[in-house]
Parts: sequence; structure tokens; C-alpha cells
Amino acid sequence: MKKSVIGLGLAFSLIAGGLAVAQMQPGPVARPPLIFHEGFSDGFNEDPVTVKSLETKGLQIATYGPGKDLWSKTWHPKAPMVGSFMWTGACTQVCGMTLVTPNDYMDLRGLAKVTWRTAETGLHQLHLLIKTGDGKLLISDQSVAATSDWQVSDLVIADLRWREVDTKNMNDLNPPGNGPWLPPPDLSKVTEIGFTDMMPGTGHGVQAGSSRVDWIEVYGVKTPRK
Repeated sequence: MKKSVIGLGLAFSLIAGGLAVAQMQPGPVARPPLIFHEGFSDGFNEDPVTVKSLETKGLQIATYGPGKDLWSKTWHPKAPMVGSFMWTGACTQVCGMTLVTPNDYMDLRGLAKVTWRTAETGLHQLHLLIKTGDGKLLISDQSVAATSDWQVSDLVIADLRWREVDTKNMNDLNPPGNGPWLPPPDLSKVTEIGFTDMMPGTGHGVQAGSSRVDWIEVYGVKTPRK
């Protein structure tokens, strides 16, 4: 009888231990939902851009750098660049643009990502910009390089490294100690997200170098600002 009691106790201990271990194991990570898809309005050119260039209700535009007022939302009639898109070619000085969610934070932790349809020419490479809750504008290490046609690509936020950007001059700032990258930023309260190629455009009618963004999707968790 004593052996039976000991055996049952051991069995219950093993089951309880197994349940505890199972509870400690991480479950599947949920993919975050779409916060917004911005395809930019069709049918007219706007130079410089304003909120009229946007399709998504509630979004706002912020522009940065010495070329902040030179951004162009254009419509191109010829293949392969047919349609409307944001274009840095008119930014003959360096410029950056972000989309602002004035009523919400974007939580870009976990599997948050950006998907966009882009086309760069020349040596231009498009980097992601985010503004964090402490007011810093950050630029990603990863970028999208030049292609002969539109391409759809993803940037997974957790895989990116960051440098701070001087919003007036669009220069990347050295982190403390002159290190190459900042410590991981707080991605739970991102207020703006956008793009820059950190290079002057070549102007209208010149095809040597510029960046184009046809549409952008941001996946994360939206939380109200208080």
C-alpha cells in the first residue's frame, strides 16, 4: 500500500512538473494586423505634397531636411512607372517624409514589418524612417536598392538597426561613443513612419537618380495616444 501511495505521488509530481514546463514554453507568436495601407491619391500631381496626396483618412504628412518642401507626388504615363507615386527626384536637396498617426501610437515590436512597392534609380537606396515616442527620428540600416522595375519587398522591424537623424539637415548622428548603431530603441510608441534615400534628387526630366514609393503597408499594433 505504501509503495502504491509513493508511486501515485511520483506520478502526480511528474504530471505537475510537465504542466509547469509546458506553461513556460513560448507559444506561437501572432502576426500583427495591418495598421494602414497608403497608396497615395491618383489623378493629379502635387508639388509640394500636402495631406491631399494621401488616401488614408486620419493620416498626416511630415517632411524633413533642407529639401522638405520639394517632395513631389507625381503621376507617370509611361511604362514601367505608370501611375501615381511619391518621388524624390524633385528633392534637389536631401529630404525625408513620414506618415503620422496623430491619434494613435504604432507598436512595432514582435513581427511588425513594412511592405512597400518601390523603384529606385541610379545609386539611390530607400531607407525606413521612424519617429519614436521620445521625439527622435531614426533611420534604418537596411534599405531597398535600385531596380529596373517596381519591386515589392518587406522590412522586418525587429531585424533593423538604427541611427538618429538630424531632422533639419538629414544627417545621421553618431551614437554615444561613436558606435555604428544605437541601442535597440523603444518601438512600442512609434508616432511616424516613412522613408528617405539620404541623397539629392536629380530634378524633373533627368533620370539619373531618384526614389519612388507606389504604396506602403505598416503591420503592427495600434494603441490610442493619451
